Amino acid sequence: MFKIFRMAAAFLLLTALFVVPMGTASADGWYWLNSDSKYSKYFDPSSVVVTHSAATSHGTVPTEIAAWTKTTYSYEGAQETIENYGLSALIPDPAQLSYSLAEVVVNPQNRTVQYRKEDFYDPQGKVIWSKTDGRVKEITSQQFDESFYTAIVDSVFGQGEVARSSVADRWITLWENTSVDGITTHVTADTTTMRMKGSNMIVWQWAETKDANGNVSQIVFMKKAVNLPQGTERTVRAERWTPQDGWQELESTLDGAYRMIAADSPAYQGLEVLRAYAKEHSEWVNRYSIGL
Repeated sequence: MFKIFRMAAAFLLLTALFVVPMGTASADGWYWLNSDSKYSKYFDPSSVVVTHSAATSHGTVPTEIAAWTKTTYSYEGAQETIENYGLSALIPDPAQLSYSLAEVVVNPQNRTVQYRKEDFYDPQGKVIWSKTDGRVKEITSQQFDESFYTAIVDSVFGQGEVARSSVADRWITLWENTSVDGITTHVTADTTTMRMKGSNMIVWQWAETKDANGNVSQIVFMKKAVNLPQGTERTVRAERWTPQDGWQELESTLDGAYRMIAADSPAYQGLEVLRAYAKEHSEWVNRYSIGL
């Protein structure tokens, strides 16, 4: 749902990679995660290592995990990757890009991935471009790296990240409201992103607005910090889509202040849904917790 995809393999034909049964480890140790028309994604379970941990009242909790991933490319996937990385001058023909290998660093408490090192290869196994110290990315439904993140974290914690990312109830409805002029707003929350930090639930929400004719007029994808006991919330990050402008970042318009959720507002129903979910799924929302 709402996912945007994007990345490594060694000396295998792409057509063969697309027919590997799900969950199968190949002879070279790579474990297949998923494939589409552009990419096939793998990770190496033997490469997963906890590099940092935190001492807590409930034991030592890993806070940084390193692992190697691999992505193979179809022609279309290679073309998209070359454009995303601005490599058209270096790699003018997408057929030159076959696969890439990456060492990634995962932080489960903040749900982030950073590419420490990436190597991009041609069909003959020669490195044609490398990159180090990539930016830190928070994993959401729209991130290409989600399957890497869930597999790596599950390798250490075994909390069911992979399963939760594909279940039918991954997204739950928080609230829906229709105005007197027929404009409907429907807000859902991604349960895979839910996690407690103190009294705050961190969660990504998807708010879709339709006009009276049922046409989508706006989508807002936003990271919220919701103080469940106090009934307040703040928007940490947000981006908005409209038919006219496409996706636009809204970070510059956010002031970071917590605001009370009015008891007579549609959003208050969403607060109650989050409170109930946190109570009923306490182990899930507190997974990987290291305290306040």
